[in-house]
Amino acid sequence: MTIDPGIKLLIVDDLPENLLALEASIRDDGYSIHQAASGEEALALLLEHEFALAILDVQMPGMNGFELAELIRGMARTKHLPIVFVSAAGKELDYAFKGYENGAVDFLYKPLDAYAVKSKVQVFVDLYRQRTELRRQLVALEESRRRQQALVSELQTAQIELKRALQMRDEFMSMVVHELRTPLSVLAMEVRVRQHQVAAENTAFFAPENLSKMFERDQRQVRSLTRLIDDMLDVSQIQHGKLSIRRGRCDLTAMLRRVVSEIQGQRSDVEITLQADCVELVGDWDEFRLEQVVVNLLTNALRYGGGKPVRVELSQLPGAATIRVSDQGVGIAPEDRARVFEQFVRVGDRLRTPGLGLGLYITKQLVEAHGGTISVESVLGEGSTFTVALPTTGAESPAGVAAPARAGA
Repeated sequence: MTIDPGIKLLIVDDLPENLLALEASIRDDGYSIHQAASGEEALALLLEHEFALAILDVQMPGMNGFELAELIRGMARTKHLPIVFVSAAGKELDYAFKGYENGAVDFLYKPLDAYAVKSKVQVFVDLYRQRTELRRQLVALEESRRRQQALVSELQTAQIELKRALQMRDEFMSMVVHELRTPLSVLAMEVRVRQHQVAAENTAFFAPENLSKMFERDQRQVRSLTRLIDDMLDVSQIQHGKLSIRRGRCDLTAMLRRVVSEIQGQRSDVEITLQADCVELVGDWDEFRLEQVVVNLLTNALRYGGGKPVRVELSQLPGAATIRVSDQGVGIAPEDRARVFEQFVRVGDRLRTPGLGLGLYITKQLVEAHGGTISVESVLGEGSTFTVALPTTGAESPAGVAAPARAGA
């Protein structure tokens, strides 16, 4: 016989022989049977176990069966427990009526008929199994409902993200077309002008001083196209986890002097100054990628700086080298500062602001790929300062401090 520990029966009688007789009549059905010799013992068991049925003797000293039933019905945990009363008193005492008033579902008289007891117990055990299964199904149904609700929520979120991604794609394509069209239009116009001058046999138009200016204009437009293409390639590499960082010996001081000098040569209308604490600051970095970072930050400063001076500072702190690029331009609103490092974000007038909104996003990825951080401080109308902090493990800095220098000097 296999005991089903999930089916527990409670039998209560103050006489041990009655408990043994009652248990003997139902023991072979494989239930887990718990005995109590008093109402107090029964209550303790009821607090500890969940029973399918309680069989209570009516006539017990102290707390009788009816009183115990009232307490059972008064507890939230046991108010639905089926109760069967057992009594040796004659039917003329009308105990059955009182038992039903106290919440009994059946009434048995002694001497007990073992077959009748087994049959009644089986009925209530089957009902208990059905209730248990129903509860299980309700729990499973509720869990399924929660999962479906979570799935619906995930689908809605995915739909919103997809809609946003499609919108960003459309905006991106629009920006790409606009940004590519500008240098291409300028180059196309230059070609048409030169073709017209050739057709007119105007050789003076191609004098050496004019050719130099033509080449400079062409190079500027080619650099714009190259920059746009490089930005798109970098974003593609970042999104596919293939951004390459090739570390090697890199002197930040020398790199900054070179980059600032080159950009100053292209923008003679804006003063760019470099302040470096160290004559030389050498570390294990990817010089090409850090040059890209500085170019992006300087381009950003020149774009939003309103033609005012731009300052670049290099400092060495314990464990880190910091590069600061400061402008005195329009500044960034507080609500936009957290967004400037996201893709396709351009603060200010988007129609008048050139670029794809990728420069600072790429810059942040490049800095973080070196284990560094980038942050921004800004005041509207007063300008912005971007600070890059790079770990200097293995960095070398000879003694000496470089004097402030104007780029190109």
